[in-house]
Amino acid sequence: MTTLEITGDADFQPVAMRVCAGNGVAGESDGDKLESVRAILDAVRTRGDEAVAEFTERFDGVRISPDRFEVTPEEIEQASAQVDPLLMQSLERAHANIRAYHSKHLRESWEETAPDGTILGQRVAPIATAGVYVPGGKAFYPSSVLMNIAPARVAGVGEILMVSPPSHHGGIHPVVLAAAKLAGATRIFRVGGAQAIAALAYGTEHIPAVCKITGPGNAYVALAKRLVNGICDIDTEAGPSEVVVIADDAANPAFVAAELLAQAEHDEEARAVLVTPSWDLIARVEEETAKQAAALPRKAIIDRSLAGQGFLVKVRDLDEAIRLSNWIAPEHLSIQTRDPRAVLDRITNAGAVMLGAYTSVAMGDYFAGPNHILPTGRRARYASPLTAEDFRKVTSIISYSYERLMRDAADIRRLAEAEQLTAHANALEVRL
Repeated sequence: MTTLEITGDADFQPVAMRVCAGNGVAGESDGDKLESVRAILDAVRTRGDEAVAEFTERFDGVRISPDRFEVTPEEIEQASAQVDPLLMQSLERAHANIRAYHSKHLRESWEETAPDGTILGQRVAPIATAGVYVPGGKAFYPSSVLMNIAPARVAGVGEILMVSPPSHHGGIHPVVLAAAKLAGATRIFRVGGAQAIAALAYGTEHIPAVCKITGPGNAYVALAKRLVNGICDIDTEAGPSEVVVIADDAANPAFVAAELLAQAEHDEEARAVLVTPSWDLIARVEEETAKQAAALPRKAIIDRSLAGQGFLVKVRDLDEAIRLSNWIAPEHLSIQTRDPRAVLDRITNAGAVMLGAYTSVAMGDYFAGPNHILPTGRRARYASPLTAEDFRKVTSIISYSYERLMRDAADIRRLAEAEQLTAHANALEVRL
């Protein structure tokens, strides 16, 4: 890990920039990847299922005919029967927590009627369809299934399509299929990569187009989501996973090291940052990190991640630690100090905050209820975690009475004429 120190005000910006260097959308500077993704999107848009099948064979090494893209109900039942019953119970409890948490987000439609009969209001309704991307490859992510589908279900979305690469013996891992059934996916397709995003955005002969696409993926998936944004909506342009730990000399170095390692094991680009005023804690965390990493199966990935994106930042005091964290605007923030609530009260930018020594990021990733689909790459300055409200839309309702029209007409006419939109003014005149 790289050790940095802020000794004076002049050091703050260089250190902050160093910690966040390259911390954006995966592949955003890679022109070759961008052009490859554009070509995939164009091919799927023009040739549909045929192109999806070609890219699936090329990138995933699996030949699937379009009539076999969709996973059948029988396959889903067979997969669910293979899942360890104890694991299934854990998924069910996590799902219940996620649904309970997200059900608190929903706004209600409303209307107000003035004494003159004018009506103003909002109608809140779910989007019609959602597409959920679940990564495959070397690992499988039932937690991502729950975090994407459960909020959409809570929001009332009627049609939820899930796509995932055929990376498990030519299909989707049984635990992922079981989680999708539990959460309420209506259709599941064994396609992945940029071609799956294109299919969800444009629609093909066998895969319907959707209103919104959510879910994490590799650099190609992230770029594909960026490019189709506008054809449909997306959740966010996700970058590498990240954690900042704010800790003081009261922190347990083993706990701090565990959080850094848990983030680093995602992949080589994951970012793990400790910010502390204590040199002693830095030394002890370094020792603990090496000790714990030695026993972890993904040590090779962890070592590369920490070597490239791991930082131990010595600041002058907790005030500076808070300032630096707010500047970084991390996806995950772990506060391990004597008074974590006092620190939290001054945090303005973070996707999710884990408060206190006994709250691991893993609790939010899997079980507590809040969504683990969070803004990365400093986007927590203006963006939020995925919620049920992200799967709903608002329609404004306006109904003017003649009395209200008479009262407001002069003001509206002046505004329209100031913008030289005389037809707008005329639309009032004909009613008067």
